[in-house]
Amino acid sequence: MKTVFAKPASVERKWYVIDAEGKVLGRVAAKVASIVRGKNKAIFVPHQEIGDFVVVINADKIVVTGRKAQQKLYYRHSGYPGGLKTQTFEKAIDRHPTMPLENAIKGMLPKGPLGRKMAKNAKIYAGANHPHTSQKPEPIEA
Repeated sequence: MKTVFAKPASVERKWYVIDAEGKVLGRVAAKVASIVRGKNKAIFVPHQEIGDFVVVINADKIVVTGRKAQQKLYYRHSGYPGGLKTQTFEKAIDRHPTMPLENAIKGMLPKGPLGRKMAKNAKIYAGANHPHTSQKPEPIEA
């Protein structure tokens, strides 16, 4: 069986927009990661970047179920001994409104250079406005 290579010139890259207001964090992240990876296309290959671009608006109004808003923790480290910082979902969404969704999407993508490149194709904005109207993104449900 031969390895399939999609020619970058022949791949049609589309733009989509998702309104995350009132939607559950993990469900939106799974949908975005799938589209950015290219799994919604018939020519999907795991070793190439053939996915589409996704614009997520109203990321600050995303919700989590149950008591995760108070119990879900995000960690970061300063690099110094004893430099581990933790914050809950509530504080994270107040401090940096797009960070929980960005982290969730990055966690669902491949690790390494290809995954980092794919993560850049997900454009996440806290408000309802975005600078990608000239690409004419088509709305989809998450």
